[in-house]
Amino acid sequence: MKRLLSGNEALAWGAYHAGARVATAYPGTPSTEILESIARFDDIYAEWSTNEKVAMEVALGACYAGVRSVVSMKHVGLNVAADPFMAASITGVSGGLVLICADDPGTHSSQSEQDNRHYARLAKVPVLEPSDSQEAYDMMAIAFDISEQFDTLVMVRTTTRISHSKSVVDLSRSRPVPTGEVGFPRNVSKYVMLPVNARFRHPLVEERIVKLAGFAETSPLNRVESGERNLGVITSGVAYQYAREVFPAASFLKLGITHPLPRELIRRFAAQVDRLVVIEELDPFLEENIRSMGVEVSGKDFIPLVGELSSDVVARGAVDAGILTEASVPTEITAVADLPKRPPLLCPGCPHTGMFFVLASMGQRLKPPGSGDKPAKKSNLIITGDIGCYTLATYPPLNAMDTTACMGASIGQALGMEKAGIDTNIVAVIGDSTFLHSGITPLVDAVYNEGKITVVILDNGTTAMTGHQEHPGTGVSAQGKTTAKVELENVVRGVGVSDVQVVNAFDMKDLRAAARSALASPELAVIIVRGACAVGAPRRGEPRVVDAEKCNRCDVCLLIGCPAIQTADDKVYIDATLCVGDICTICQQVCPQKAIAPQTGTAPQTGTVTGETE
Repeated sequence: MKRLLSGNEALAWGAYHAGARVATAYPGTPSTEILESIARFDDIYAEWSTNEKVAMEVALGACYAGVRSVVSMKHVGLNVAADPFMAASITGVSGGLVLICADDPGTHSSQSEQDNRHYARLAKVPVLEPSDSQEAYDMMAIAFDISEQFDTLVMVRTTTRISHSKSVVDLSRSRPVPTGEVGFPRNVSKYVMLPVNARFRHPLVEERIVKLAGFAETSPLNRVESGERNLGVITSGVAYQYAREVFPAASFLKLGITHPLPRELIRRFAAQVDRLVVIEELDPFLEENIRSMGVEVSGKDFIPLVGELSSDVVARGAVDAGILTEASVPTEITAVADLPKRPPLLCPGCPHTGMFFVLASMGQRLKPPGSGDKPAKKSNLIITGDIGCYTLATYPPLNAMDTTACMGASIGQALGMEKAGIDTNIVAVIGDSTFLHSGITPLVDAVYNEGKITVVILDNGTTAMTGHQEHPGTGVSAQGKTTAKVELENVVRGVGVSDVQVVNAFDMKDLRAAARSALASPELAVIIVRGACAVGAPRRGEPRVVDAEKCNRCDVCLLIGCPAIQTADDKVYIDATLCVGDICTICQQVCPQKAIAPQTGTAPQTGTVTGETE
């Protein structure tokens, strides 16, 4: 059976046909679709774990029980999972265990670039790197075989273009019938890492990596593609495709196993060519390891160290290095003039807009209408932020976020600032999925150390940024089944927070009252702002319109940053195709002139509050 599959889909099929019975992940671009694809198979257990560390631990436990298990995550996820990752290396496995780790060269959707092959070297575990979807599919079976043969966790490393580009895949295998009973063979010296046992296991890890190096020497995953002798290229992953296009006549050593390296194979290949180069994305991982063998090689002197590669980037580098005399330059695409500017904004009807508007207005972060080029006032509020779509509130007009470091960092950062002696009110803002990922432990820390900060949990009932995956707070499993729902307010109260408020995300009056109360509180306060994500909302209400006769162009409505509210011909109007109507009405509530109403012309609701820009 042949199918057109992305690399992520091919990895899922590969794991399924390799007999994997447990799959875990936390969503993160570019790896998200791996578990989404696996979850469609009924005879495999698939879960969105609360974070990558837990995902690794669940998969590790499953492999201890003798079943093949796969865990997937993006590159920064391995920072979270580093502890059980290293533990998996020292204990080894029972059933096969494969980690699919997706690096993001070019930081398309990440807070940093990093090359996770270094993690594999640190842990002394093998790395496999597919160059297209077919190899992604095929390598999963090989990875599980290696894992069980050598008693090791195996990392399959992809990068963004492998994860998301599609090619035809021959799904030639079939899912094996489970053989053998599931069971945990008690083995204290292997699975209980008391110091005495860890000392016993370490030499085994060293022996294992030597055996794996021998395996890499003869594995068909590492192959020589003979060409002209004047140039030899060593490469792996998607960089192989780019290099093949740029140097069609060269000799190639294509590495499918990039750790440990086949040292003798590399030496033989180097002896056959006049000039040896390495083409690889991100760090000079291969280049430095090959040079340490005493082999003369170059690469990062003409291939960029940062960002994503392409055929054009490789070709331009080759010209600079004198390898090519000229490079074909793609037709330059010139920008079309006078296109409307599209600043990054929260979605129309986003349930986070109201609270961010409240925090921005109370913190003097909104530039008052008519202020022209005058600088904004110094804010009297610090807002530490987190990873999620709500990070877009950083931009004008809301200007409502001061920090974003990594998953779950907002609460700890806020506590740190407070303990450092900052006398300004501090608010930590975190999404529901991120809170469950890694926000609970810093909240416990804030309780224990008597923090006097305000924590806002933006609960939109999904993991919106990566494509609306379920999480423990949704009550739906990764495979679409109803399951136990973790109530955020119970968690928050359970860890010891007594000042807890749950507020409707679209009720501006209650949002402002909750914020004022929390900021005035002498103790740790938590506000859970609850409202469904506008993208996933099942209904759209009647759009709002602006009454031009009542509107005096105060522009308060523009300060909420809703993309549906626009200006033309010196008038404010609402794009009915973007407005979500009744389920939001934030613009209607903040309009001082009561000039915004349902499309039918119904008068604005009484009891609305006016916008404040103090």
